[in-house]
Amino acid sequence: FFFSGRETKRMVRVVLLLPFFLPLLICCSAFSPNPMLSRVITRATTATTTAVSRSSRNTNFFALRMSSERKAGVSAPEELRDFVKAAASKLVVVDVRNPDASVEPGDQKSLAVAPLPSGDIRPQALHLIWDRESNGMPIPDVPKDTPIITHCGGGGRGQKAKDFLEKNGFTSVLNGGGPKETECWAEFGEK
Repeated sequence: FFFSGRETKRMVRVVLLLPFFLPLLICCSAFSPNPMLSRVITRATTATTTAVSRSSRNTNFFALRMSSERKAGVSAPEELRDFVKAAASKLVVVDVRNPDASVEPGDQKSLAVAPLPSGDIRPQALHLIWDRESNGMPIPDVPKDTPIITHCGGGGRGQKAKDFLEKNGFTSVLNGGGPKETECWAEFGEK
């Protein structure tokens, strides 16, 4: 099911206030001398928790995520725009996504939106898979001062790749997030 605008606002309020009121409701139900009141509070708590968990499965509910709520380390669209402009043809985009669904099932969604670099597709990009087991990736064969933007599907492994490259001497690296960060992706996704 989908929520109307009014219902969505109501659910957002419930989700935002739930962490404050849920402990109070639980506490009141545990120490209430009135068993009827205790049951009512327990049922209300359960109903609220169930409603929130059901609504969180709704894609409209998660569409409320503000574009400014990027994962930690993902550069702002403006910073990426300036970086891409300054780097021009020297820019290298490092795509760390893994096309193997058995290893990274979450990457399949972003691969449907944005293909891996190959040939004429994304000519300034390299595909260097981030390996969670070794906590590393292949080192790109480019000078250490090359302007690089790392990305995965949404920014987590992109940040790990950025940190890894900096530890290995690369001096000009940003984390671009990935196709999920649509404002950021618009700045470098075609490169």
